[in-house]
Amino acid sequence: MIESAEVKDRIREYVLEEFAKTKGINQITDQEVLTKNGIIDSMGIFRLVAFLEETFNVRIGDEEITHDNLESVDAIERLVIAKAKK
Repeated sequence: MIESAEVKDRIREYVLEEFAKTKGINQITDQEVLTKNGIIDSMGIFRLVAFLEETFNVRIGDEEITHDNLESVDAIERLVIAKAKK
């Protein structure tokens, strides 16, 4: 069983290291809208999905790659937890 806090921490760490810091952003909130704020662009979404699938051993279908599912650390965590339960 995946621990929710661990999932959120790993997602936040990945987003910070791979996207935010390259744009000069040193911290993000779990509710921050990542695409709207320019932290993750369309190419970054695919890198994020690959990270999620590899790290948490889940499969994210094309139809699940939506703004609602990937807009924030909180939303991404909910998606991963839901996928891990299947």
